[in-house]
Amino acid sequence: MNTNEYRGVWAFAEQREGKLRKVSMELLGKGRELADTLGVKLTAILLGENVGEECHELISYGADGVLWIDDPKLKHYQTDVYCDIITRLIRGHNPEILIMGATYLGRDLAPRIARRLGTGLTADCTELSIDDKTRLLVQTRPAYGGNIMASIVTPDHRPQMATVRPRVMQPVEKDVTRDGEITRVPADIKEKDITLRILEIAKETRKSINLEEADIIVCGGKGIGSPEKFKVLEDLAEVLGGEVGASRDVVDAGWISSLHQVGQTGKTVRPKLYIACGISGAIQHVAGMRESGLIIAINTDPKAPIFEIADYGMVADLHQLVPLLTEKIKEHYV
Repeated sequence: MNTNEYRGVWAFAEQREGKLRKVSMELLGKGRELADTLGVKLTAILLGENVGEECHELISYGADGVLWIDDPKLKHYQTDVYCDIITRLIRGHNPEILIMGATYLGRDLAPRIARRLGTGLTADCTELSIDDKTRLLVQTRPAYGGNIMASIVTPDHRPQMATVRPRVMQPVEKDVTRDGEITRVPADIKEKDITLRILEIAKETRKSINLEEADIIVCGGKGIGSPEKFKVLEDLAEVLGGEVGASRDVVDAGWISSLHQVGQTGKTVRPKLYIACGISGAIQHVAGMRESGLIIAINTDPKAPIFEIADYGMVADLHQLVPLLTEKIKEHYV
C-alpha cells in the first residue's frame, strides 16, 4: 500500500434522533489538533435522516468540511448499512486517519470498517497525537488493567483508525462564523443491503443513565457497605441533579447495574463535580474519572489513594456525612 496517497483526518459524527452526541464535538476537538499538526483538512461524516442542520454545527466545532448522507433508511443505526456507506466513502477519498467514539455504536461499527478495509484499529484510546518524525498517528490506550499505557501505530495500512472514549477529549470553542464545505452524498442503499428490519423501538421505562454526559456524579464503592445503602447516594445525586456511579467491585458484587460503572472497564467520565464515597482509589477506577473538574472524596481511611487526586478530602463516615450534605442542599438550594 502506498500510504502517501492517503491524506486528511476524518471524524465520525454520531447522532441520535437527529441530534449530535457530545462525543462528536469531542472528536472534532482532537481531530482539529491532528489535522493542524499534519497540515491537512478535517472532515466530519454524518449519516441520518433530516440531519442537515447538524452539518453547520459540525463546521462551527472545527470541521473544514462535512460529508452528509441523508436518507429515511438511515433514521436508525444499522450496522451493515452504515458500514457499507462509510467504507465506500473511505475508498473514494482515501483519508489517512479515521477517529470514532468508543460508544456502543462506535464499538460495533469501527472494527467492521477496519476489517473491510484491511487496516488496524486501536480501541478505547485516551490520547491521540502525531509523531513529529514519521507523521504517524500515535494511539495511546491503557493496557494490563490500566497499569501501563500502550502507544500503538499503524505504519503500513490506511486509514489509521482509533476509537476514543467519550469525555476524554475536549471540544474546541464553538465558532458560528466558521465556513466549511458541506457535500451531500447519495446514500445509494439497495434493498439487498438491508439485512435487518426495525419494526418498533421500545423506549426504556426506567430512568436513563447517562454517566458520560453527566455534569455531576456521586459515585460509591465497597465502603458503602451494602446495595441497600446506595439510597443515600441516590438522594444526594437527585438534589444535585446528577447521576449515581459505582466502582467495579460493587458492580461485580451485584450491588448495582454495570450501567453505573466508572473506570477502566466501565465508563470514562469528565463531570464538573465528582463525589467519591467509600472508594479507595484503585488505578483502574481513577483511570476513568481523574479528568473530572472538581473531585471530592469521602472515606474513613485517611490513607486511601483516592485522596491523592482529590481536590477536597473528608475523612468521615459517609453514612453520617452524605445525608447531612443532602439536607443542607435541600434547605438552601432546592
